[in-house]
Amino acid sequence: YVDAVSWAYESGITLGTSASTFSPTDGCTRAQVVTFLWRASGSPEPDGTVANPFTDVSENDYYYEAVLWAYENGITKGTSDTTFSPTQTCTRAQVISFLYRLADSPEGSDGDENPFSDVGENAYYLDAVIWAVANGVTSGTSETTFSPDSTCTRAQIVTFLYRAANK
Repeated sequence: YVDAVSWAYESGITLGTSASTFSPTDGCTRAQVVTFLWRASGSPEPDGTVANPFTDVSENDYYYEAVLWAYENGITKGTSDTTFSPTQTCTRAQVISFLYRLADSPEGSDGDENPFSDVGENAYYLDAVIWAVANGVTSGTSETTFSPDSTCTRAQIVTFLYRAANK
């Protein structure tokens, strides 16, 4: 993940957890993930057509514009109609779903298959995982597992972003 971390730092996606550390094994919160995606997309201003629906996201939060942008663009709906849960740690399934939606939820190609025994055919993230594998964004945590409910680490999210941006 060294190339991905360097890319993320040089691209202004993340500065790390201190001046000299990245904390690659730390979990990534929903606020951090959405902010990474927003910065990777050029930090676009929210278009302002939708009012902030989240009672747990205020104008003073560093992730405020990122969350509104992600909500307006269908990248996330929040954890309920009125909460975003910014401090909740993201799972690998959530992060891949955010990336898939950021890519406009592209249709798969014939022959794209689900290689993972832990990704069910009715899982909300199935299409996202198949897209991510087909596009080299992830190869899973093993040949047969994706580990959708595992915490997505900081190293994993920047690696997913790096691969998605450089495919």
